[in-house]
Parts: sequence; C-alpha cells; structure tokens
Amino acid sequence: MPRLSPCLAFLLGLAAATTHAEVRIERATLKSGAADVPIEVAIPAGKGPFPPVLYVHARRGFEDPDRAHIRTLAGQGFLVVAPDWQAGRFLERWPKPHDPETEGDVEAALDALLARPDACKGPAGIVGYSRGGYYALRLAAKRPKDVAAIATYAGHMQDPNASEPDQLFSVAPEVLKAKAPTLFLVGDQDFELRRMNIGRAFYALYERGVPVELQTYPMARRAFDFRADATPEEKIAARHAREKVKAWLGRWVCPAQGR
Repeated sequence: MPRLSPCLAFLLGLAAATTHAEVRIERATLKSGAADVPIEVAIPAGKGPFPPVLYVHARRGFEDPDRAHIRTLAGQGFLVVAPDWQAGRFLERWPKPHDPETEGDVEAALDALLARPDACKGPAGIVGYSRGGYYALRLAAKRPKDVAAIATYAGHMQDPNASEPDQLFSVAPEVLKAKAPTLFLVGDQDFELRRMNIGRAFYALYERGVPVELQTYPMARRAFDFRADATPEEKIAARHAREKVKAWLGRWVCPAQGR
C-alpha cells in the first residue's frame, strides 16, 4: 500500500480530549485508504516540542492497559500516537493471520505523528507490543530515516503468515535490513518460540553492528506488565521495564531534549 502523505493522512475529526495526571489525551480519526483508523494521542504536560513515539498494540486489541501504557510514556515526556489498527478495518480481537493492509494504517499514524507541530524534529521511537513489534520492525526496515529506535515487549520477530519451518528456525528478513537501535523485553516464562525468535533477532542485529539490548525478566510470564494476577516479581519487572524503555528512547529519540 502506498505511503500516505501527512496531508492525506490528516486528522479528520478531534473526537475528545481528557486530562489524566497532567497528560492530555486526544482522540481522532485518520484516513488511510478506505479505512478510518482511530488514534489516541497522549500529550505530556508542559511546553513542547516533545520526543515523538508511535505505540503499536498487540493483536488482543487496543485496550485499557494500552491506554495506561501510553499515559505512562507521556508522563515520561514523550508525545505518543497510538493507532487502533484493528478497529480501522473491523478486525476481530486476536486475529491469527496478519493483514498487510493494516501496515499502511500504522504507517499513516507515523506520518501524522511526525507532522505534529508539538513533536520535535527528527525520527520517532516505536514501542511495539507482541505483534506490534513486527509492525515496528517492518517500519524500521522500510523507513530507516524516520525510525530512531524500537522498544518491544515480547516483540514478534517473524512474519505471522510465514510457514511453520520459518517460525521455528528463522527470523523475518527485515531483521537483516533494519538499522534502528532495538530493545527487547521479554519474560522468561513467555512462549518458548517467541523467546527463540527474539534471541535470534538479538544476535542477528548485534552481528550487523546495530545497537541492541535484550532484557529478560526472571519468573515473569507473558504480558507480565499488565496481568491482573501479577506476582510481586512481575510487578517489579513491570516497573523496571517502563524505566528501561524510558532510558532507551531517551537515548535515541531527540536526545538533546532531555527528560
């Protein structure tokens, strides 16, 4: 799908604005081809411009834990745009196949983020959750000048539509192209296949000289940072992960801004 210009991806209507702990939330809609993509924008307190961050949710859908996450990022000083890539194309929660059309919708959100006057000039960071990590990887390979860094929670490093042997024994070809500094975060109780793919991606990026870090959390299950039944260890891991991501993005996204 051709990339939309910021003008074509113009915000079609500001639906609401709320305040949460000095973070302002705007809700709007992006036009992306035939899709009307809902987005939420979390704006830090104070005067911008702010370091821009694109947040890409997992295939479970854009939910309250994601809203809390983008508020946290904005509270740390980042301007965050989060597209609901499922709602724009009426996809059910937990889709198994990957819909390539949704990549254009996420890319339109990146364009809108970079075009905002309250975003500092320069490439954006991307925080991708689970399958959101795959979207981040694809964007980093396609648009290296617009992606400053990636942070992924349980990031999917293989095409969800790839064959079983590819899922088991390789990573997405974009891993061999992307140049964005990448931070991987994963619990050591996550699915073995996911941990294997992340490990392979870590080594592949490192061998290519791409700045990369892998943070594994002991005794932490999948989605450790928002589980309703989180253990004391998982609650500590969640706090550590948020601070780790803050430091990583602060290092690469508009670093002169300071946070």
